[in-house]
Amino acid sequence: MNYEREKEFSVNYKGIILKHKFYADFVIDNKIILEIKSSTGFVDEYYAQVLNYLTISKLQIGLLINFNEKSLQYKRIIQSK
Repeated sequence: MNYEREKEFSVNYKGIILKHKFYADFVIDNKIILEIKSSTGFVDEYYAQVLNYLTISKLQIGLLINFNEKSLQYKRIIQSK
């Protein structure tokens, strides 16, 4: 399985590349954004982060995974084209 760790994404806003860049934890097979967390539950900011990465990368599937619970907590996020 191919993956990239800390994949950097530039932000193109109305034809201008912004100075701020985003870094996804993992991009798997150039198809899936994988964002890893270790916190007490998911918060709205985590979902927004994955949605931003999906928009910038033009990918459709994101996985949000949390390792700080008794059992693995995950959420699949799909963004339609």
